[in-house]
Amino acid sequence: MRYAVIMAGGAGTRLWPLSRRDRPKQILTLFDSQSLLQIAYRRLEQLFQPANTYVITSARHSEQIYAALPTLPRENLIAEPTGRDTANAIGLAAHLLARRDPHGTMAVFTADHLITPQEEFVRAVRAGLEAAEQFPESLVTFGIAPTGAHTGYGYIQRGPGVQPAIYRVAAFKEKPTREVAEQYVSSGEFYWNSGMFVWRLPTILRELDRRLPENSRVLGELAREWSKLSSDVLTDKFGKLERISIDYAVMEHASDVLLVEMRCEWLDVGSWTAVGRTRKADQAGNVTIARRSLAVDATNNILISEDEHLVAALGVRDLVIVHAPDVTLVCHRDHAEAVRELVALARQRYGDAYD
Repeated sequence: MRYAVIMAGGAGTRLWPLSRRDRPKQILTLFDSQSLLQIAYRRLEQLFQPANTYVITSARHSEQIYAALPTLPRENLIAEPTGRDTANAIGLAAHLLARRDPHGTMAVFTADHLITPQEEFVRAVRAGLEAAEQFPESLVTFGIAPTGAHTGYGYIQRGPGVQPAIYRVAAFKEKPTREVAEQYVSSGEFYWNSGMFVWRLPTILRELDRRLPENSRVLGELAREWSKLSSDVLTDKFGKLERISIDYAVMEHASDVLLVEMRCEWLDVGSWTAVGRTRKADQAGNVTIARRSLAVDATNNILISEDEHLVAALGVRDLVIVHAPDVTLVCHRDHAEAVRELVALARQRYGDAYD
């Protein structure tokens, strides 16, 4: 059987002040009244039945996540006691799925990207599922055909071809400098690392046992007793796991990895400037996601509010203006990636009042 797991545990600090500790970015309804999580879930409807679709998220957010996905079976919501990065999230999901279907195929997806067109996404995922089942000893990842020399993404270098648009992976590369990113893109051999995967459950569990043995042992024990353990015990055991990503723990060391090419528009909605790229700008270059707004002699701004609060911009340019009930953020578009530094300063000065 084939299963989908959506990872929805990120905090989304760069989308502060709307994204908070108790209201993560994946449930913000900024995209035609939909959230990133809802879009990710519906993107999979052509590929997986709700009964075979799982979501893993923080226990803190589990009720909000469940409320946003009315067709998700309650038992398919996996609540992590605390965040320990993607290797442990994926490992926990894999161990729990293996108890249901030891020989199943597991696909892993993210909840913080916009991907179009849907037809190319479906084609690539089906190709990945088939590749994982045809080559059951392989780990399969998806590479996004780059549209520019982006320095904020990891890259994957392709090796020899296996089938049309499917290659052996030659190397994983960390986020590069601008010069190196331009070399990657011009070579035609590199793809953006999507953070999406497919593998047979025995294969990923074998790799976790090999690369992260202590974590995998504990995750297996937790999965066996998952419904019986108290939240305190779960938090204690899970919180002691080594924090590490699936890329560092497994993917960069595995010897048998396949890459499925995905030619699509792939937007990591991790900052306010990225959110701005999801909407068409007006004639002055302003992007507005607000019920009420005014922009006079204002150009190239991003104006955002979720309620009836009027956001007004006069004689300014290149700003991000975000209204929340207790915080108003104003920053230059060029500084939008540094919002997390502002959050850290607010925490230092005001405690957790604005987390």
